[in-house]
Amino acid sequence: MKIAQVPPLYEAVPPRLYGGTERVVAHLTDALVDLGHQVTLFASGDARTRAELVVVRDQAIRLDPAPLKSDLAAHMAMLHEVRRQAHRFDVIHFHTDMIHFPMFTDIAGRTLTTLHGRLDLKDLAGVYRRWPQYPLVSISDDQRRPLPFANWAGTVLHGVAAETYALRETPDGYLAFLGRISPEKGPERAIAIAKRLGRPLKIAAKVDNADVEYFRAVVEPLLDDPLIEFIGEIGDHQKSDFLGGAEALLFPIAWPEPFGLVMIEAMACGTPVIAYDCGSVREVVEDGLTGFIVKDEDGAVDAVRRLGTLKRRRVRERFDTRFSAVAMAERYLRLYENIEETSAPTTPRLALAQTG
Repeated sequence: MKIAQVPPLYEAVPPRLYGGTERVVAHLTDALVDLGHQVTLFASGDARTRAELVVVRDQAIRLDPAPLKSDLAAHMAMLHEVRRQAHRFDVIHFHTDMIHFPMFTDIAGRTLTTLHGRLDLKDLAGVYRRWPQYPLVSISDDQRRPLPFANWAGTVLHGVAAETYALRETPDGYLAFLGRISPEKGPERAIAIAKRLGRPLKIAAKVDNADVEYFRAVVEPLLDDPLIEFIGEIGDHQKSDFLGGAEALLFPIAWPEPFGLVMIEAMACGTPVIAYDCGSVREVVEDGLTGFIVKDEDGAVDAVRRLGTLKRRRVRERFDTRFSAVAMAERYLRLYENIEETSAPTTPRLALAQTG
């Protein structure tokens, strides 16, 4: 098939440091190429890909040092280029939320749109009612709850490139928190769990400008403890060591996480996940096999004490079955092949594309 991949431009593809959507698109694109398909990636010039690259901006937006930038202008220019080349592709796979809807209405039947964010925002429902002809993909079933009427073509759980992560069967005795410093991610809850257990905790996370005040007021004062080590942002080349060395990844979220990519990155290293029961967690973590699903701090403390009942090699095996980039690409290919059936605006069909 001739497939276009259209990610957002906020991070490089894959990201140099923190970033979820662009990382998934990078791994999906390369896996589709490896499976023999002709793939074109529309992205910034710092992308690394095995596909044909169409450069639509010199570099990704977030780490661009230019003081004045227009996110909207950058994405509009990219979409114009995708539209200009649309005749080349059997399928155009968008990862740009809904911004492309007005520009591709006449060829909606050749598009697929994966929604990567939360969907309980006030203004979203009106958009998906206004443009029902676009087939949509959720990244978990839980993500769909706010928009049950939308034209869902399938649910495809994320995957990442298996070769990027190495199994580590003997950890180094610390707990890990990886991601973003924000109230909904719960770094202060991870710190509380570690302190109750007397276990070291390593935190590898970025601090967005929007969360600087929260970091300084809530998290930073808790870092003055010999058990807690704050590392900052890390890239893919550091994750095998960081996650593989951990006894467990702590994922104490307090929001409807649509997926939670870090959970499968930990599993790829053989590291179990201890996650609060929110959002997509029950679709990602197999309780008692790849980690433990808990309700609160007490449950998390107890789960850490039960880590010895889990087999790290088995955690990696479940990752390979469910969450490799190839497994994700194969699920998407099934949707690409049936895309015309899901582009009609009437009575959306619920076709799950999950495995294992």
